Amino acid sequence: MTSRTISLLAIAMATLPAWGAPAADDATMLKLASGSGCMTCHHIEPGAKGPDGLAPIGPAWRDVAARYRGTPGAADQLTRTVMAGSNPYSSHWKGKVSGLAMPPNEVAIKEADARQLVDWILKLDAVK
Repeated sequence: MTSRTISLLAIAMATLPAWGAPAADDATMLKLASGSGCMTCHHIEPGAKGPDGLAPIGPAWRDVAARYRGTPGAADQLTRTVMAGSNPYSSHWKGKVSGLAMPPNEVAIKEADARQLVDWILKLDAVK
């Protein structure tokens, strides 16, 4: 793990409780996300910029939680997206992120771990 990754992980963990993080073990979920490469494209907080000040590659997880909150089957759908990737031609994040699509991640994370991470993300509160 690079020092930059460790620093970002420490900052993320320090800011979560201030905004009403879920009861899940945040440190465990952030370690899983970091070790699986998720934090390369995603941030927890909305508004964070990606490399060179550009829009982030993928949506912030609090934005994902807000977008899918109350949507039946959201956890199943998002877990499938994590594992198989997304269609660049039907992205509802277009114009909000710099990435075109999520690549398949089946080589980076086990489906059970992806489901656990998705469940944790969907429980994130909106920024207050």
